[in-house]
Amino acid sequence: MLKKLMGTSDDYGVAVVRVALGLVMLPHGAQKLFGWFGGHGFNATMEAFTGQMGIPAPFAVLAIAAEFLGGLGLMVGLLGRVAALGVFSVMVVAALQFHLAMGFFMNWSGTQKGEGFEYHILAAAMALAVMIKGSGALSLDRLLARR
Repeated sequence: MLKKLMGTSDDYGVAVVRVALGLVMLPHGAQKLFGWFGGHGFNATMEAFTGQMGIPAPFAVLAIAAEFLGGLGLMVGLLGRVAALGVFSVMVVAALQFHLAMGFFMNWSGTQKGEGFEYHILAAAMALAVMIKGSGALSLDRLLARR
């Protein structure tokens, strides 16, 4: 089962997608977990998720973990399909629950109340590609599955 989960080809295209998605997700997770990059850290993020947004605490923890640990996993290609599933789930829920009402476009002009969902479509599609194809070339999944 683990070999099937980690199995992947030597596909450099999906490796580029995987690493790029990981590089984008990791800082978002670090904001929420550690307060890095201008974030508020774990306690404040949990308060916002549970208190202001009404997200149950276990799901809030999973969302933070999916962004941070998923970002790490995607960058190195370890359990890439699992990491991608976590990112995919976070992106779909965020888009449907919070960003759909803001419209399609990001808030480039600063005139909207929030961000649209275009970013979420891109991230979810990238995650879906990794879930389908695996981690690809230059991944720990590929190295471990070959053994």
